Amino acid sequence: MTSDATSGSDELADTPGGSRAGWSAWAALLVVWVAWGSTYLAIRVADRSIPPFAMAAVRYLTAGAVLYPLAWLGSRRRTAPGPGPAGGRAPSRLAQWGGMAVVGTLLLAFGNGGVSYAEQTLPSGLAALLVASVPLWMALADRVINGQRIPLRGWIALVLGLAGIAALARPSGNGAVLPVLVVLGASVSWGVGSVLAGRLPAPASPLAGSAMEMLTGGIVLTGLAAATGELTRVDPAHVSAQSLLGLLYLIGPGSLLALTCYTIALRRLPTAAVSTYAYVNPVVAVSLGALFLSERLTPATLLGGAVVVLSVVMLLIRRTGNPPAG
Repeated sequence: MTSDATSGSDELADTPGGSRAGWSAWAALLVVWVAWGSTYLAIRVADRSIPPFAMAAVRYLTAGAVLYPLAWLGSRRRTAPGPGPAGGRAPSRLAQWGGMAVVGTLLLAFGNGGVSYAEQTLPSGLAALLVASVPLWMALADRVINGQRIPLRGWIALVLGLAGIAALARPSGNGAVLPVLVVLGASVSWGVGSVLAGRLPAPASPLAGSAMEMLTGGIVLTGLAAATGELTRVDPAHVSAQSLLGLLYLIGPGSLLALTCYTIALRRLPTAAVSTYAYVNPVVAVSLGALFLSERLTPATLLGGAVVVLSVVMLLIRRTGNPPAG
């Protein structure tokens, strides 16, 4: 999700009350750092007694059902229709739903759904370090789909990042080869979906687009839950209080609050500042996993994760586009 309504904090400081607005924007970014970084912990806890695809479906269907009416009411205040993806005529509502369905499927159903599935056995910190590779897959997808040139520095970052991913994906003592591959596949899906999001029909309101992604992604996740037999295994009587709290956290702070703060930060802070969440989130996730779940990552895993984060920093430091939300 991107926004062209980005402005620097210096511009805010030139207006009355600009300092306060600047501080509120940085506070919003702080919420994004913590909330999105903590979702890996919440997913791991929710997975304990709720099947992963069903859990993710409830998360996004509920969040989308709350967000869509709010976004619709906000869009009614607009006096003119928004432009289409290429700056021309606005796409039809049906085309918008189709575009957001593709993005919601790639990002939320396959992307987040894959992570939710893998975290049944994979430590939340390791999952977050693998997902940190998303900007790398975005850069490759942008090269293939849009023909975007990758400078030498970008190729160095990609090679460095792939080396870090290889270290992270190395079979561990847990035998967690399959979940690692699932998370990598989910990260590739998120990267491809993020690039396609700029080419597909979308509503003018970023919040409306996000709500449509959540609703359509939630429907696909429901289908995955049905196909894998999860719906027949869901028993509310056996859902633990911890898993329920984890799901509620994912719906509230992890989706609705973080998304709102992300939109605020995009509109008030430089894009380079907002993009820092792509490499802050893994640090938050690893720290919370170690603190609350006693997750222990090997020195080799931590080194591989550090290499991936460093490569993402190198890749994003000169890019103007926004990485995807996690």
